[in-house]
Amino acid sequence: MFKNTIVKTPGESYVNGLTTSDLGQPILEKALEQHQAYVEALKKCGTEVTILPSNLEFPDSTFVEDTAVLTPKFAVISNPGALSRNGEIRDMEPVIKSFYETIHYIKAPGTLDGGDILQIEDHFYIGISARTNREGAEQLKQILESEGFKATIVQLEKFFHLKTGITYLGNQTIVAAGEFIDHPDFNHYEKIIVPPEEEYAANCIRVNDYVIMPAGYPITKQKINEAGYQTIELEMSEFRKLDGGLSCLSLRF
Repeated sequence: MFKNTIVKTPGESYVNGLTTSDLGQPILEKALEQHQAYVEALKKCGTEVTILPSNLEFPDSTFVEDTAVLTPKFAVISNPGALSRNGEIRDMEPVIKSFYETIHYIKAPGTLDGGDILQIEDHFYIGISARTNREGAEQLKQILESEGFKATIVQLEKFFHLKTGITYLGNQTIVAAGEFIDHPDFNHYEKIIVPPEEEYAANCIRVNDYVIMPAGYPITKQKINEAGYQTIELEMSEFRKLDGGLSCLSLRF
């Protein structure tokens, strides 16, 4: 069960954030509306939402997931791989310290984005991507194993972040797309397969009694519902434009 979530309101500079997509520039007013709907969904799921103010210095800082890895016992402050985002941890560190006594840190030259970290029960999967390097992954693996968790490092082939293409729903069930459908590290889990045309829907989040997913992906929604999960659909157009998904917009613990 998640009791708390942390989000950060998009600022006026959000429209100038980093992206690899060709979906156009975000519309700030729509992004703010979609973010508010996201906050309401987290509340509906039964979490206490901490809303941080925007920071114009960091256009991408609404994607708070990349700044930390949170567990029930301890937190890890990451070292984001994009140079323009690295300072985001300054805003996040005091907030995380208000919830946690034990905090670890990823240190340069290691880089790590929280979007590359997937927890499945007591096992963490750490993706090596354009933003998370081998050194950062090894540091996190050592931290997790010292705290009694299992950890596996996964080299990404195509996806931007690990959680771009895979989600854990509980009950040993994952939502998988693209390279993770037949990936050997995930073959022992039950799979909900996302078709290629709905790949964006692979990034959804299980928050207590609900699965929050992007709107407009009927095949994936039906599969998740048939697996026994209630869904909440949210419009995500203005976050997708900056490579953002549902998991990116919150820290959940």
